[in-house]
Amino acid sequence: MASATDPCSFSSFSKCVTKHLNLTYHVDFDSHILKAKVALTVEVLVDHFTSLTLDTKDLKVSKVTANGQAAKFTLGPKHRFMGTPLEITLPFDLSRGQHVIVEVTYETAPSASALQWLTPEQTAGKKYPYLFSQCQANHCRSMVPCQDTPAMKHTYYAQVSVPKELVAVMSAVRDGQEPDPQDSSRVIYRFRQPVPMPSYLIAIVVGALESREIGPRSRVWSEKEFVDKAAFEFSETETMLKTAEDLAGPYVWGQYDILVLPPSFPYGGMENPCLTFATPTLLAGDRSLSNVIAHEISHSWTGNLVTNKTWEHFWLNEGHTVYLERMIGRSMESEQFRQFKAMGGWKDLQESVNTFGANNPLTNLVPNMNEVDPDDAFSSVPYEKGFALLYHLEELMGGPEVFMGFVKSYIQLFAYSSVTTEEWKNYLFTYFKNKVDILNKVDWNAWMHTPGMPPVKPQYDTTMADACIALCKRWVKTKEGDLGNFNEVDVKTLSTHQLIEFLSLLLQEEPLPLSHVKRMQEVYQLNAFINAEIRFRWLRLCVKSKWEDAVPMALKMATEQGRMKFTRPLFKEVYNFDKYREEAVRVFIANRAAMHPVTANLVAKDLKVDTGKST
Repeated sequence: MASATDPCSFSSFSKCVTKHLNLTYHVDFDSHILKAKVALTVEVLVDHFTSLTLDTKDLKVSKVTANGQAAKFTLGPKHRFMGTPLEITLPFDLSRGQHVIVEVTYETAPSASALQWLTPEQTAGKKYPYLFSQCQANHCRSMVPCQDTPAMKHTYYAQVSVPKELVAVMSAVRDGQEPDPQDSSRVIYRFRQPVPMPSYLIAIVVGALESREIGPRSRVWSEKEFVDKAAFEFSETETMLKTAEDLAGPYVWGQYDILVLPPSFPYGGMENPCLTFATPTLLAGDRSLSNVIAHEISHSWTGNLVTNKTWEHFWLNEGHTVYLERMIGRSMESEQFRQFKAMGGWKDLQESVNTFGANNPLTNLVPNMNEVDPDDAFSSVPYEKGFALLYHLEELMGGPEVFMGFVKSYIQLFAYSSVTTEEWKNYLFTYFKNKVDILNKVDWNAWMHTPGMPPVKPQYDTTMADACIALCKRWVKTKEGDLGNFNEVDVKTLSTHQLIEFLSLLLQEEPLPLSHVKRMQEVYQLNAFINAEIRFRWLRLCVKSKWEDAVPMALKMATEQGRMKFTRPLFKEVYNFDKYREEAVRVFIANRAAMHPVTANLVAKDLKVDTGKST
């Protein structure tokens, strides 16, 4: 192992490794807690092994046993974001190569950062409560005491007791259900995950869920209000899976289901194995969301099968996944489409660098994560700087087919393990051993360890972007008296992707005069669009231009869904409109309780609202 520590974990993985977790959950909606027991099968790596440390966060631990014998335990001091180390002393000592089963009985806290408990009013059906988890990056420890580091991979089995009106699903294969022998009003769902995976991919959802079959190995799950719409939106899933298999090798996880969450889910998607989580903001009615599902499908290889060893190497997960996602787009659409998406990604990267500041070390491809909360570091940098590096290497090494050969080989070599940037780079040099002289000319230090934009800007094919660029230039250059020259025909031939790009380009310019955005609404009727990507950019553009009518619409969008990609910039845009700064804070405080804990925490920081206790 390259390194035996993870700056975001208390558990030392040089002394022992978790091989399997056996989880028992009793989901209590009244008190918002999980009453739980976990048995960890731990393999010992050193002689005279007598103690181990697990990560926990806000857990109430009542009992620990080792191979059935009582074990002493203490909880250490609470860290700002890492939680609390659980120190366990075994009643015997073990030698290298032996296994021990450590069982912990505990309860989660109502404020557990991995969990969001929704009231019936916060769901689509309005009748039953709902629970979902989001463990990435280091929140699993708030629902399972574990070695909460992506360096560690294990299988898991789970049984979950829930009220019988509700359904439980997990990031695993379903293994049947039965009445709860302890309580006739409850049912137990069982799950098994036979493929070793890191703790951040453990996921649970409990709600009034229904499912529809959308392919030979896929179902879509959601509340019944969304399920048919979701089945329509995600009907291309099997085609995408097959395309990904052609590129990256066989899909090893068995089932590939998609779960559409309630609106407060903070991300576009989460690649939980066997069960991708997706935001309902994707249900736009025009299937323009394919890149999110292509991204999550790609994670089945890069991220879930080959995993970053620590969060400093997060770009290995995300850069390769974006690369693979765009290769799927290339196969299903065209090379020009891939180039167009890559240009859009470069703009997202520029926006992240502007937000963090060009000298901020968090814009390094490989940042130092010492005492850094991974939630604070989250941005498009690992995705798009990572993609830009891989695309640059693709150009140097001989094009997409040649470089995809390397990516596939890298996946096969490191499958079922966790890797560092150094291991990736060593393999790159081994695979392209005849081109080492070219690889040596790459400015690795500038790419990996220097903040700001990458040292090389790829020359992307602008065919699909040209119409967007031209229209953007017209709006920027037109004087007020000439606004009559615009009409609805301007955008009639643009695809959804191009309309999004046109608005993104305008957001990079100085704010348009108010007269211009008013005219834009008159001729293009942008207020009528329900596509979230279009609406989000349009409302930001209006608020930037100080159109007061847009403020309530922007705050409504920021609160009626909770995807951080939309919610944070919308709040910030209104906050930066001096006249409405207090209104932004007021609306945030009024809606805070209904928001996901991670989202609420980050918006509070954005709006300089006292974050109270760290969640």
